[in-house]
Amino acid sequence: MLTVLIDYDSGNLHSAQKAFERMAAETGGQILVSSRPEDVARADRIVLPGDGAFPSCRKALGDHGGLFEAIHEAVTAKARPFMGICIGMQMLATRGLEYEPTPGFDWIGGEVTRITPADPSLKVPHMGWNDLILDAQGSGAQYSGAHPCLAGLSTGDHAYFVHSYHFKVANPAHRLAHVDYAGDVTAIVGRDNLFGTQFHPEKSQAAGLRLIANFLTWKP
Repeated sequence: MLTVLIDYDSGNLHSAQKAFERMAAETGGQILVSSRPEDVARADRIVLPGDGAFPSCRKALGDHGGLFEAIHEAVTAKARPFMGICIGMQMLATRGLEYEPTPGFDWIGGEVTRITPADPSLKVPHMGWNDLILDAQGSGAQYSGAHPCLAGLSTGDHAYFVHSYHFKVANPAHRLAHVDYAGDVTAIVGRDNLFGTQFHPEKSQAAGLRLIANFLTWKP
């Protein structure tokens, strides 16, 4: 089983690569970091990381000739499991509102908006550790219980965040988890063969590694 981590010059992939390779050694499979459309086309699973701002990441992905088209074909036509991390998750949305309205993939309806804590003493960006709160409605109609990628995770598990914007989903069933930052902040989204985390699982210790392992064995 080949998992391709998309390299489109929008973040340091080193720690993500190491974490995925570590869990692939336990679950079986191969990890490849690539920007080649032909590698995406043969991938069994696709991971899209992303650091920085929504518009620049979206543009960078589009500037890699044929790369987004290969991702779109693999995910929407072939139903390959897809995982977005940080901005990679945000790009699943209908659009992002960071700096300027920017179209997303529109694979999960909703908008990426600035975090607005009710407590003005809390700083934005939301940076550091926070406790996950798993959403009961996030199991979705296709699952009898929790989403398979959340197996072994519980409310209260810690995850590491660095972001100023978050994904407000149009359908509450597509929000699988959130955190409290003087208001709800989306942490995990998903539907069908799509899955995404606002936090960095590769930096989230035991909970993050468990989530990665779950994704590498997930069969939507």
